[in-house]
Amino acid sequence: MSIDIKSLFAENEAGRYALHTRHLNEQMVRVLKTIGYDVGFVRGQGPYLWDRAGDKYLDLLSGWGVFALGRNNPKVHDALRQVLDSEFPNLVQMDVSPLAGVVAERLLARAPWLEKAFFANSGTESVEAAIKFVRAATGRAGLAHCSHAFHGLSYGSLSLNGDQIFRKGFEGFLTDTVEVPFNDLNALEDALKTKKIAGFFVEPIQGKGVHVPDDGYLKGVQELCRKYGTLFVADEIQTGVGRTGKFFAIDHWPGVEPDLVLVAKALSGGHVPVGAVLTRKWIFDKLFNRMDRAVVHGSTFAKNDMAMAAALATLSILEEDGVIENAAAKGERLTASFRSMIGRYELMKDVRGKGLMIGIEFGEPKSFALRMSWHALEAANKGLFSQMITIPMFKEHKILCQVAGHGMNIVKLLPALTLSDDDCTWIEDSFDATIAAAHKVPGAAWSLGKTLAGHALKSRADA
Repeated sequence: MSIDIKSLFAENEAGRYALHTRHLNEQMVRVLKTIGYDVGFVRGQGPYLWDRAGDKYLDLLSGWGVFALGRNNPKVHDALRQVLDSEFPNLVQMDVSPLAGVVAERLLARAPWLEKAFFANSGTESVEAAIKFVRAATGRAGLAHCSHAFHGLSYGSLSLNGDQIFRKGFEGFLTDTVEVPFNDLNALEDALKTKKIAGFFVEPIQGKGVHVPDDGYLKGVQELCRKYGTLFVADEIQTGVGRTGKFFAIDHWPGVEPDLVLVAKALSGGHVPVGAVLTRKWIFDKLFNRMDRAVVHGSTFAKNDMAMAAALATLSILEEDGVIENAAAKGERLTASFRSMIGRYELMKDVRGKGLMIGIEFGEPKSFALRMSWHALEAANKGLFSQMITIPMFKEHKILCQVAGHGMNIVKLLPALTLSDDDCTWIEDSFDATIAAAHKVPGAAWSLGKTLAGHALKSRADA
């Protein structure tokens, strides 16, 4: 008798938090209950989620950007069913995959200056592979990355992570790593001119904070890397595959041609994890330079037929359904709408991003009552104000969104690239109402802020 997964989900849905408290991450359960997110989602379709009460939500988090096509895209489902029904000789290992060859060909067509692809199971695995590639290719050990960067949480990628919240307690990272400020070419040159740096890893748009570089920055990075013999690694794990209204974020800056481009997240179609390193042939050949080194680096489940089918379906949908163009158009609309609010709301400081990767930054207000309330909240925990936006957005307007990073008053939008005009209106009206409420002191928003500050102070005392 086959296992009934649908029944198992239904039978354990109400007890999911107890199961996780006993067997998984109890602290995550505590967080969800504290902020009121424990509604129990039971269904997802496109950019929408439904909870156990039947309420519909708009998801602007998209599983950290995995669901670029929305949840449960029928074309991705069909591709996966075809693999299951075809009885392919999957992962023979002493053979090569036809589907992997096609995915590589189609990805490399998007970066025609690169010739080779290496597949992995995730973004962090792609970063780990790239570390080995740049060291093997240059004969150098040094690695450079940016402040506030996020490249993953395994030890190699964590060594290139610019956020201390993820690094604290795990010290003993890769040696020979150098951190430089993002968008600072002078600091980068100081690091590279030692000629000890194998690769400079950089997100074209930083995920933590949604920081967009100056127009000349990435071209300058490329020139400095070539000048000093350092390989330029563009981490497009979050920004790539259509997120910013172009296939790669680097496509916004003509002439930028990194030596390695890393992708993952959205390439999966939201179902089967897949990551990839796209690189130049000479770099690839430094690692796999002899037959006895054909397996010097690899990953057991990489190139599996399910992952490759998900990637092929994703690439097909992006090309045929106008998804990237929709991301550009809807992103332009939302960004313009949010920017128009800055003049009306003193707590709003900046709106930035490209396509459907948008950051809304809040900052200290000028009026006395708001300023005093702001300082009290920031004293309890830096970045707490942003929760006064995300929690009411969820509870009152049924929109799931995120803070852009630890200690930041920046709310980040990372929705499905398939948003409709009605979705945009839902987003605009909800943010407008929530931000307006945050300007009323006293008011419900600041009552929430007081509660959040109390939780923050208690957590600090318990630490």
